Amino acid sequence: MSSVSAYYNGKTVLITGATGFMGKVLVEKLLRSSPDVKAVYILVRPKAGQSMQERVANMLKCKVFDRVREDCPNFHEKIKPINAELTQPKLAISAEDEEELLTRVNIVFHCAATVRFDEPLKHALQLNAMGTQRLLELAQQMQKLEAFIHISTAYANCVRKCIDEIIYPPPAEPKKLFDLVEWLDESIIQDITPKLLGDWPNTYTYTKALSEYLIQQEKGNLNIAIIRPSIVGASWHEPFPGWIDSFNGTSGIFVAAGKGILRTVIANNEAVADMIPVDVVINLTLAAGWYTAVHRPKNMLVYNCTTGGINPFFWGEMEQYVMSTFKRNPLEQAFRTPNAHLTSNYLINQYWITVSHKAPAILYDLYMRLTGRKPRMMKIINRLHKSMMLLQYFSTQSWDWSSDNMNMLMGQLNTEDKKLYNFDVRQLHWSEYIESYCLGAKKYLLNEDMSGIPAAKQHLRKLRNIRYAFNTTLLVIIWRIFIARSQMARNIWYFVPLPGGPPIPSNQQLWASESESSRKIHSLQLQPAFIVH
Repeated sequence: MSSVSAYYNGKTVLITGATGFMGKVLVEKLLRSSPDVKAVYILVRPKAGQSMQERVANMLKCKVFDRVREDCPNFHEKIKPINAELTQPKLAISAEDEEELLTRVNIVFHCAATVRFDEPLKHALQLNAMGTQRLLELAQQMQKLEAFIHISTAYANCVRKCIDEIIYPPPAEPKKLFDLVEWLDESIIQDITPKLLGDWPNTYTYTKALSEYLIQQEKGNLNIAIIRPSIVGASWHEPFPGWIDSFNGTSGIFVAAGKGILRTVIANNEAVADMIPVDVVINLTLAAGWYTAVHRPKNMLVYNCTTGGINPFFWGEMEQYVMSTFKRNPLEQAFRTPNAHLTSNYLINQYWITVSHKAPAILYDLYMRLTGRKPRMMKIINRLHKSMMLLQYFSTQSWDWSSDNMNMLMGQLNTEDKKLYNFDVRQLHWSEYIESYCLGAKKYLLNEDMSGIPAAKQHLRKLRNIRYAFNTTLLVIIWRIFIARSQMARNIWYFVPLPGGPPIPSNQQLWASESESSRKIHSLQLQPAFIVH
């Protein structure tokens, strides 16, 4: 009997960020592993012209719910959407909805956050830090609340090389910073952002560090745990291998490399690529929710959900696995054959960006214009380079995270729980996982069918032949130009059977040519004497 599953049966759960990548996996696993859960409230805001109801309807159509849909076709009846906005006072929840939450919710999972690294500081603060503060204020009024689980990031304290499962001093006093951004003009905030960030690489990690400190300071009597995942990737096993629905993080890089658009990445081959499958994070989160509610630890526990210290995997290995997977299982309509390489040298990277990214993009866009279509490749390349610059901080360094609390929690699970909520990353085989990840990107991000692989391979062969023909033609043109300027090159040209070159001369032709050359040399030797006399 699973203790974790049994705990959630009959409970009422509140989840923020349920429409996001991790949120969907959390909702699905909760409904599938604890089918008798009483209700799952999700806070949703209108976005991109879609109402709350439209966003929830689109979420429930997602393939991630296929397994739970088979087991329980009416699973959607347990999902209760609440119109809310984390950036607004009191979360902009109606009085009726607020009363319902305050009297029914047993456990809160706070997953909502902006994960954009280049988010303006004010908005990142409003959502990641101030939104967390407002949710805490709501949670403290909940009459039946048993646990509050906050999803942070392992990189919240990335300015340190060794990171323990503790709350570190914040980069700034949160409340003073909130007051500052409230009355300052947006342009001024933008100007002082680098100074405020200090050693933090972006507004995401900065505001996550502030959020952790806020929780510690204002948790009151709440039972709280913090989960710190590293780079969250595609699923390992659940709901099925390789599921992914976001281009964030490494997913967009994998797709760009598989399409042949990305050819060079600035990264340290020997640095640890601390990637964690999304289902591992969710399993740990649900287990931590159970442990926090049932065992009520005296101190707030922080769980570093990482792989580097337990089952390390390096950027150089990742590049090899990704390239070999996409060569065996190519993406459809690739721009070029997959052939990306890592380098830690800035100048070499810039050279290959110019030669392998920008030059082909300019030529392709020129072709698109000549054929009456809209150019798009340079726009894609610029967006890709921006993403690569934002990720460079994490792909060139390694960190050491302790994982004592994660190991402790694993020891608290019974045999059935260890199977149902597996977060033991020692069992993770990286080559298999990366292959599953790449195939998942093909199937779920790009909606490509596996039956199209033979045609995709044929397309790659066509691209390879085009490249060979282009390179050969370019070589001949350059050689011809060189020959026109160099006697030595012309002499070599007559002896090397290059495509388009003249036939190698016979011995008789060589003898005649040599005799002619001798006569010319003899005449040149006589001519100066004639001038002197």
